Amino acid sequence: MGFVKTPDELDRYYRHGARKFIGAKILGILFETRPEIAARLIPPPLAPAAAPTGLIFIAEYPVTSLGPGYKEAALLLNCTYKGEQGSYCLSMPIDSEESRLYNGRDIFGFPKKMAAIHLEKNGSQARGWVERHGIRFLEIKAEMTDTIPEMPELGASFLFKASPRIDLEPGFDGPVYLCRQKTDIDMKHLEIGAAELLFTWSEADPWAEMDNPSVVMAFYLVSDNTMQPGNILTEVDGDAYLPYYFKMTDFYQG
Repeated sequence: MGFVKTPDELDRYYRHGARKFIGAKILGILFETRPEIAARLIPPPLAPAAAPTGLIFIAEYPVTSLGPGYKEAALLLNCTYKGEQGSYCLSMPIDSEESRLYNGRDIFGFPKKMAAIHLEKNGSQARGWVERHGIRFLEIKAEMTDTIPEMPELGASFLFKASPRIDLEPGFDGPVYLCRQKTDIDMKHLEIGAAELLFTWSEADPWAEMDNPSVVMAFYLVSDNTMQPGNILTEVDGDAYLPYYFKMTDFYQG
């Protein structure tokens, strides 16, 4: 494969529509934060959900339809757009080959950053952590106590796609789009329980801004996941979105 792709290479690439993650293992935390935190962190035109709730997960994907597996984590806040319930992703560290970083960021708008991620489960106990720049900014210790036969339907992810200005002036070169993407979960096994959630402050990864959220429930899920193609919902005000954009990178203030 050269710099310029052949029609056959392009055809083989674009035939991979939905991305599949077989045998995914996911340690998750459902949490509740304070209303003012959700209101501050969720950008318009999204609105915070009626209850200021969210999801943290650490996942291992052993097999994918795009190549070798990898690990991933995420911090999401529940929100709504025109009456539809969904979630807004504040952060998505990954432990992977570099191509996974650009696939998720450039195509979908997920705020991916390279990280060291650990996930393990021994009997009823599950543990995971995420580390960047020598700071272990997230750690989960969970104890599973029960299994449930099915899981609730998950909403869509609401994402923003934008390109910063090349002249280094504030704003974007072109429109900023609010987008929607949905992942289908084929559950194989689901355990629930309680967990201890530990944040350590990091300038690059400020998950501690959740300010000791209340853990509602922990879960450990094994599933086959299908990441569906997304779509553009609307163009949004670039000036209003600018303060929220820099979750995509390690912000440098000069």
